[in-house]
Amino acid sequence: MDNSRRDMLATLAALAACAALPAWAHDGASHTAAAGSGAVRAPSRVSLGTAAAVDAEGRLWVAQLEEAAPAAPGRPARFNIVLAWSADDGQKWTTLGPALRVPEPVEANGEGRPKLAFGPGGQIYLAFTSPLDKPHTGHIRFVRSIDGGRTFSAAVTVQRDLAGTGHRFDSIMVDREGRVFIAWIDKRDGDAARAGKRAYRGAAVYCAVSTDNGASFGADVKIADHCCECCRIALSLNAQGQVVAMWRHIFEPNVRDHAMAVLSPTGKAGAIARVSFDDWRIDACPHHGPALAYDGAGARHQVWFSGAAERGGLFYVAVSPDGLSGEPVRLGGRRAEHGEVLAAGRTIAVAWEEFDGKTSIVTARISHDGGTTWEQRSVAASGGASDHPHLVGGAGAIRLVWRTQDDGLIVRGVAS
Repeated sequence: MDNSRRDMLATLAALAACAALPAWAHDGASHTAAAGSGAVRAPSRVSLGTAAAVDAEGRLWVAQLEEAAPAAPGRPARFNIVLAWSADDGQKWTTLGPALRVPEPVEANGEGRPKLAFGPGGQIYLAFTSPLDKPHTGHIRFVRSIDGGRTFSAAVTVQRDLAGTGHRFDSIMVDREGRVFIAWIDKRDGDAARAGKRAYRGAAVYCAVSTDNGASFGADVKIADHCCECCRIALSLNAQGQVVAMWRHIFEPNVRDHAMAVLSPTGKAGAIARVSFDDWRIDACPHHGPALAYDGAGARHQVWFSGAAERGGLFYVAVSPDGLSGEPVRLGGRRAEHGEVLAAGRTIAVAWEEFDGKTSIVTARISHDGGTTWEQRSVAASGGASDHPHLVGGAGAIRLVWRTQDDGLIVRGVAS
């Protein structure tokens, strides 16, 4: 096993095992409560997995878990999802009430965590995976608020297939028409193949779409067979306003590179294109999904991880609107992982985490000219366990949001 693979597995094991008691904001921040809610308190027990997004008013929102009932023997713990918002980059937070009417199991670690998005009318959307009793199984769940977070709907199951199999690693995107796309990794087809004694590589990518602001979702639509079982799906809007999905695909015979497809308004996928070419052959899921963004000129920007022999590492590449690709650029050293990319007009930001043996450091590369020139700097560091770093955009700025065990929730401006 090469060093990059060993480091990656060790980091993943640490992240999966950790639970912490972080504060809502980083050191030095104060806290405010929503009107009538009383004093804000830190959640009693939470995973480090955290969602973040910026609303139309420029406020930064985060969602984390609060344990409601500890795990019973053979059963997962039950949680609620707690939201908070800040209008000053995390210096003060307003905490809302629980988003779930009834606590339930919720995944929030590694590649899986609640996902947060906003509708064109200020709707708040939360998607999450609720694990079942059997390991590696779950349902995709969804709640919404249409009154600014004062109340939330009852949680519903998004996918139509209710078999006790894997429906996990959800992603959410709202398009310009207000349609809500939720994509996830689904094991129903692999289960059916194995029951029929047929070969099947990995799992499948599925999608469901809401055309009524999250009041209901359409049928399950298969995007692709043969995806990696535990790597997150990246969703982004291209220059035409279409939702584009990127995932770690399993090409024959067992090459775990990446693919992408443009989705129709019903979630149906167009032609599937291969978009990474590392020829990484591994009979395991690396828990390392891609990131995807489109800039104001229509260029595609993508970040991905590969453990392929001497070519392994974290990479970034830009692809022009007419399909011309630049040379992939390695990000950081052999321990760089969990990269993010975000575009705002011609400003591009890439961020990743790297462990130097004592400290986890988040580094950012920023371009203000669509990727022609770049500057690079360290933007945050922490010594304990941490969530993956996240880039969020809105109100003309790109921010890093990073939950850590030792330093709580770190918010840093990356580009404006």
